[in-house]
Amino acid sequence: MQLARIIGTATATVKHRSLDGSRMLVVQPLMADRRSPDGDPQIAIDTVAAGIGDTVVITSDGRLLREILKSDATPARWSTIALVDNP
Repeated sequence: MQLARIIGTATATVKHRSLDGSRMLVVQPLMADRRSPDGDPQIAIDTVAAGIGDTVVITSDGRLLREILKSDATPARWSTIALVDNP
């Protein structure tokens, strides 16, 4: 699990069928200070109705994401699992 800030949304004209109906976000992983970037931006599947500028907790737990998407085979890796109240 890692903190990240939502910096945008992603759209795809063609996407894996397991992602149909899913909202894709561009997230910037953050260091512990909640300001400094920690690596490159990633694409995450939104499960908490996050918006641009929100700070969220993301996870790369594939099992959880497969359950959420109801698919045994999905190319998605990251998903949001919580909104942070005090960014």
